[in-house]
Amino acid sequence: MKKNDLLVILIVLVCLLPFFIFDSVYQLYCKANADLPLIMAFIKFGILATFGEMLGLRIKSGVYNKAGFGILPRAIVWGFLGMWIAIAMSVFRGGVPAFLEQFTPFEGVSCAMSEGFSGMKLVGAFFISLMMNTSFAPVFMTLHKISDIHILENGGKVSCLFKKFPLGRIISTMDWKTQWNFVFKKTIPFFWIPAHTLTFCLPKDLQVLFAALCGVALGLILSIASSKNSSDVSSKK
Repeated sequence: MKKNDLLVILIVLVCLLPFFIFDSVYQLYCKANADLPLIMAFIKFGILATFGEMLGLRIKSGVYNKAGFGILPRAIVWGFLGMWIAIAMSVFRGGVPAFLEQFTPFEGVSCAMSEGFSGMKLVGAFFISLMMNTSFAPVFMTLHKISDIHILENGGKVSCLFKKFPLGRIISTMDWKTQWNFVFKKTIPFFWIPAHTLTFCLPKDLQVLFAALCGVALGLILSIASSKNSSDVSSKK
């Protein structure tokens, strides 16, 4: 463990401790969540998901940041993606249980989703997660990958966010083998569906925060995917 690792751990502890020590800080956080849900989603994903990518870089390259990585533009992109995720979660959280109510075995699932943990709530959470991760998630992951490539190609400069994204070229040159075989086919069924099932079992005011924490895991997953791609390229040479 390097000095930078200890410094990062210390910073994380300093940021988290006030929420556990001072009830007023936690109450302020809850009020902000209720009054400004999309802005809070922007902040949570902008910080936590970007931190996840920095952890992924640490695992892959031994450092938390390097020239061209673009922490700030990544955080901005993650912020807007976080708002999109928060909206999607709200849509699926309301729409999927409403659809399930049409079928006798799932009568009462809508009410169960707003109550404490139960078997019916677990079933509802699973189907919400299943629908979100088999429809919304692949599009989201692909758009994130496109933005990631665009940031790297522009040396990590914030100004790249104001440039036209060359979608056609980036899509045609993406590593779709890794995107499909690892990111889609493995992480969605074995990580994201279970993780978001747990997410939708939590109280509503904690769901977006937990989803943002999963963004830390996403950074690690992207690092593994990148490493797999590098290994595959090396093995072909």
